[in-house]
Amino acid sequence: MDMIVRVCLICILFFPSSAISRNNNNDDISRWCGDTPHPPPCNYFVGHRRRDRSPPQDRSEFRQIMIDVTMDRALDAQWHVSQFSKNCTTDRQRQVWSVCTKLYYNTVWQLNRTLEGLGGPHKNCSNFDAQTWLSTALTNIQACQLGFQDLNVSDFISPALSTNLSQLISNSLAVNGVLLQNEKQESYEEGFPSWLSSHDRKLLQSSTIKANLVVAKDGSGHFQTIQAALDEAAKRRSTTARFIIYVKKGVYGEYIEVANNNNNILMIGDGIKSTIITGSRSVGGGYTTYSSATAGIDGVGFIARGITFVNTAGPQKGQAVALRSASDLSVFYRCAFQGYQDTLWVLSQRQFYKSCYIFGTIDFIFGNAAVVFQNCLIYARKPLLGQSNVITAQGRNDPFQNTGISIHNSRVLATSDLLQSTNAVQTYLGRPWMQYSRTVYMKTYLGSLVSPAGWTTWAGSNSVWNTLYYGEYGNSGPGSSTRNRVTWPGYHVITSAATASSFTVGSFIAGGSWLPATGVPFTSGL
Repeated sequence: MDMIVRVCLICILFFPSSAISRNNNNDDISRWCGDTPHPPPCNYFVGHRRRDRSPPQDRSEFRQIMIDVTMDRALDAQWHVSQFSKNCTTDRQRQVWSVCTKLYYNTVWQLNRTLEGLGGPHKNCSNFDAQTWLSTALTNIQACQLGFQDLNVSDFISPALSTNLSQLISNSLAVNGVLLQNEKQESYEEGFPSWLSSHDRKLLQSSTIKANLVVAKDGSGHFQTIQAALDEAAKRRSTTARFIIYVKKGVYGEYIEVANNNNNILMIGDGIKSTIITGSRSVGGGYTTYSSATAGIDGVGFIARGITFVNTAGPQKGQAVALRSASDLSVFYRCAFQGYQDTLWVLSQRQFYKSCYIFGTIDFIFGNAAVVFQNCLIYARKPLLGQSNVITAQGRNDPFQNTGISIHNSRVLATSDLLQSTNAVQTYLGRPWMQYSRTVYMKTYLGSLVSPAGWTTWAGSNSVWNTLYYGEYGNSGPGSSTRNRVTWPGYHVITSAATASSFTVGSFIAGGSWLPATGVPFTSGL
């Protein structure tokens, strides 16, 4: 991996060196840090970094300082993680280390784009962008730690590194969150965001799209595998223009990765019954949840249409991901995702799923993205004997992360094997994976399979009932009655349209500023 070169974005004036000036500066830093969730690491790292320098004049400058200090710590943590390869004595440790190396690298990348966007010469980053990227940086550390649990190996990457970095990112989220409250909406031209080029507008409004590359198993295209086409796309000099890959009908037994430098890929299939990407990795088979994914998407602006993503590991193998997405401003339109446990990992960033089919059993829509599912069909399958079905497991672990799962104008149904099961299976709308888990169902049909309680707890997670946010608004169907729902303080029967609107495409993922460019139809409000 190439080392990211960090650009110094803050001009700092030096005071004359004296004990008095140092003490005054430390007092000022303490006051600023006192307003963050984690004052001790803020005081320590900011104080040491800015000794004999002028204190921040306003919150915007303090934000730059906070993120800059966080970047220093992230670079240090990334370097230390990269050195831990010599500590790996087993294949499982090496696999966990490989995943963590990638995730820590991505954390540095997210912090770097935030610094450049907020303080660089172009300042092309909104406060909403910054909150999304900082949220992703924090989620990456959590995802690294998940690998140790998956494969039951000791955490040989220093926990102290992760703790300090997590707390500094959390502080940055809190500082930016205050500035985010007064964010102005972006400007638009003919329904498209102002940053979208006229060329892209014409391309995306066209009814006929010419593919840059064609994938066909029968050899009639440029490549016979999807990954070969993606690797070729990654070689292009600029990734700002949309690059179109047409995947002809066929069952593609391969594992695909769209790297975070392979942006603006549009992958079009011949429909969910015709173009299928399938794999069978699982935690039960010796992989981490992260590396079990049939498809892993990181590149910004990824769009898929008319493709099915499958993990065939089966319910006996535990966590087995069909698709893992950390692609910011990504769209999946008329796609399908099939698996059992952990089918669809909406890992991070802003994502939109339109007219999709999702199949699974336990936590089969999970992660910490800011994601909206609209007009989707969500099918619970028959689990193993004695298991319950849980549709969502949202992983928000910081109160300032702008993340959550919103399911809008969709349908929650049972597959035929679940309907025919002679054993009673409880199916729940969600459970709290992390302390600030946030999920809402709005104007969605809930079939009779949904338990009257609606929601269930994670083992030993009773303490999060006050901090989670679960909501239901205007749902219908035999499973939609809220009369016997859980009585947790964090559960809400939403009656206000204004409250519900905050979880719509327009508000929750700022869809009006980027979805028009994709050409995918969407409803911005309720």
